[in-house]
Amino acid sequence: MRRLAHTRRVGHAGTLDPMATGVLVLGIGRATRLLGHVAAGDKAYTATLRLGMATSTDDAEGEPLKGADASGLTLQQVQAAAGTLTGRIAQVPAAVSAVKIGGERAYAVVRSGREVDLPARDVVVSRFALDHPRAVDRFLDLDVEVVCSSGTYVRALARDLGAALGVGGHLTALRRTRVGPWLLTEAHTVEQLASNLTVVPLAAAAARAFPRWEVGAEEADRVRVGARLPAPPSALGSDPIAVFGPADELLALAERRGGRTAYLVVFAARG
Repeated sequence: MRRLAHTRRVGHAGTLDPMATGVLVLGIGRATRLLGHVAAGDKAYTATLRLGMATSTDDAEGEPLKGADASGLTLQQVQAAAGTLTGRIAQVPAAVSAVKIGGERAYAVVRSGREVDLPARDVVVSRFALDHPRAVDRFLDLDVEVVCSSGTYVRALARDLGAALGVGGHLTALRRTRVGPWLLTEAHTVEQLASNLTVVPLAAAAARAFPRWEVGAEEADRVRVGARLPAPPSALGSDPIAVFGPADELLALAERRGGRTAYLVVFAARG
């Protein structure tokens, strides 16, 4: 993307696993300043889950570990176990992941032959739906739909579901279908971008990803110099909020703090 956009100022709002496909949100130029806030939104996935074997990476690229015959499990049994992994849960990230341990990525620690002990962290799984069970020898394959908060590992859901059922589990396919408001149907391949670099304008991206607060010319001038305004109306919903001035000008990304507006990013700075 740096080559296609002729700039080194390119970032992303969360990587994909090596085996995974789907939505990867990129920011170019000033849009990189939005990415950390976009990444905090929820994400949606489809996957294929195989019960009957755990792996070292919790997906099909890892080494097989322990397992047990899962072909006799019913869909009702699997769905009941999945229910315990729905809502706000404490999840231990996948061992082979980008989580940092003492400054090193967990996957690098594992590949060096050392063991990792990752602490559990709170995540929210809004949807963990399983359907269309298919017995394949001693395995049971299922189609999966997941909607979850940032930082959730779908591979870890497969691992924990298999452990709860006593048979082991891992993913054989994973596709990210949404990041916040950005959908798979709108995504472009690298080849398509090479022939036509299609980008969403910064103001349009901010308006789509965050609640929109329109202020007048006098307030806009205050935002440009970093002067704090009264807090945005509560009717706008949760933070962060995109602040727009006259003529559809994107001024800042802001949050409520102590009854006032605090700026996370000011795009129209003056001075």
